[in-house]
Amino acid sequence: MNEMYDMSIVTHNWGVMAVLAVIFINILMLFGIKSSAKYTRANSLFAPIVGTVIGMVIFTGVIMMASKHLDFTIENIAMILFATIFIYLEAKRSKGLKRVRTKDENTFLVYRAEALKILLTEIVVVLSISLWMWI
Repeated sequence: MNEMYDMSIVTHNWGVMAVLAVIFINILMLFGIKSSAKYTRANSLFAPIVGTVIGMVIFTGVIMMASKHLDFTIENIAMILFATIFIYLEAKRSKGLKRVRTKDENTFLVYRAEALKILLTEIVVVLSISLWMWI
């Protein structure tokens, strides 16, 4: 049982690093792609990867909770709360992209500023909950 828990911690840790990598790739795409049509296309192709990485972190967290007999510690409750906040932020960013018109580049510039704030908030959320795990 302890071996499974130790493996889950390592997998969970790599998943958190993958979430940070996905956020940084999103920021690079946000500023690297100048056309709203190209960005929308690239984001629609990248969105399943984002969902998979978030799902991996949540799944490994659930596995670790199950191996500890669903012991709801303060850390576990905080992680559940932060995962919910993270999913909400991703949904908000995705909905903002739907408002972008491909013909109007001004809406893309407005979205870019909004998405950057959301992505930076996601970085803070991930780092703040992960800090205790890495220290």
